[in-house]
Amino acid sequence: MEARRIKIGTRGSQLALWQTNWVISQLCAVAPEISCDIEIIRTEGDRRQDIPLPAVGAQGVFVAELEAALASGRVDLAVHSSKDLPTVLHAECMLGAFMPREDAHDVIISHKHATLDALPDGARIGTGSFRRVAQLKAHNPSWRFEDLRGNLDTRLSKLEHQDFDAIVLAAAGLIRLGLTERITARIPMGVCLPAVGQGAVALEVRTSDSAMREVLSRLTHAETQAAVLSERAFLRTLQGGCLAPIGAHAVLFGEYLQLQGVVAAVDGSKVIRKVMEGPMAKPEELGVALAQELLALGAQDLLGARSV
Repeated sequence: MEARRIKIGTRGSQLALWQTNWVISQLCAVAPEISCDIEIIRTEGDRRQDIPLPAVGAQGVFVAELEAALASGRVDLAVHSSKDLPTVLHAECMLGAFMPREDAHDVIISHKHATLDALPDGARIGTGSFRRVAQLKAHNPSWRFEDLRGNLDTRLSKLEHQDFDAIVLAAAGLIRLGLTERITARIPMGVCLPAVGQGAVALEVRTSDSAMREVLSRLTHAETQAAVLSERAFLRTLQGGCLAPIGAHAVLFGEYLQLQGVVAAVDGSKVIRKVMEGPMAKPEELGVALAQELLALGAQDLLGARSV
């Protein structure tokens, strides 16, 4: 590839910029002929911090403006948190690479209680996620949940000033920003499966940009790619968006993926959870098969209800 200067589109949060600078460092290592400029793009999800996330829009609230900039040629590459991606991308774009995945667990942060099960009945918990609410209500129906929006600093500040017993965040963002010590406890996967793609950074490119696609093929982390593709196929087959009460997590064992998936009623009254294994070489087939099993067990009925 000849020397090329590219623009990389990203959201402007501290975490998004960390992820983008990390991508740039890795990109320059595999393709030193490339130099990069960062273009910060505000998304609908960033602008609408005053209302609960589900009220902002069904899918792509942190992605649509980045995809539009990519498709138009304003930027050459878009950096996303994989969990924010809708299951169907812009018609002119594709996922070109996945960076190595960080810890995918959800975690609690609390000044009052040392573990999840130490939270008392009636505990006041901050989270804006249907997925987390649904699974945690199934674990303890008495817990009370209140919406929590904003970047990491904002949400940590709300823990200090709004008297929550705990807030729930993704481990990956805290670790990447050097805030690991703020984690009180990881939530076991058996209690709360993470969002599809949680902990993974995805790079989106124009399908027509063959040169950039070739560079990204050198960068992608094969294990993360297989895991996230299986999770995304699971979500897509369920026809659930990134805000739906759906969780999934895939782990590689040798040449095989083990995929766990869950669909839950938002009030926690019913949870359908299954695990399935399949070859790493066919990750999307595994995701489809597991989703079809959950649908056969009644998952669609749970996905029809969105209010707590």
